Amino acid sequence: MRQGSSARDSEFAEFVTASHVSLLRTARLLTGDPHAAEDLVQTALIRVYTHWGRSAGWDSPQAYARKVVVNLYATWRRRRWHTEVVRPESDLAPDGGDMAGNAEARLELGRALAGLPRAQRAVVVLRFYEDLSVDQTADLLGCSPGTVKSRTNRALERLRAAGALAGYAGRGTR
Repeated sequence: MRQGSSARDSEFAEFVTASHVSLLRTARLLTGDPHAAEDLVQTALIRVYTHWGRSAGWDSPQAYARKVVVNLYATWRRRRWHTEVVRPESDLAPDGGDMAGNAEARLELGRALAGLPRAQRAVVVLRFYEDLSVDQTADLLGCSPGTVKSRTNRALERLRAAGALAGYAGRGTR
């Protein structure tokens, strides 16, 4: 029995190594805060680990873990610490030139994303950062494709109105 547990732990460790960066990126985009993203991913990985014995039946452990991250993000508003205020990234950025190339535009987009309602932000992250289809996004969020489309449209309208999409492909097209 101990060997089975060791093999399970080894498989899970390999999974974490292979998927942690992707999950963290998704969580970072959802939360807008690197520390909250770490917490979100750690909590999600704990949940995935508790169900890891069933992973052979999953179509994709990566997709399952991403769904856990998104679902946890959606329910975090119910937690007491959701009211904590996150310092904007601009407060954390060092003074000086743009060493990362167009960093200010990315920071502006990040601030605009943070201003979106949770549901719209989740749709934008999954559709445009994770490059999921409308149907995949709907399945992940547990809503209809029409809901995904309307949330996407509203979110993009808000981002355009905020000027956050200036300089990105497709600007001003409908």
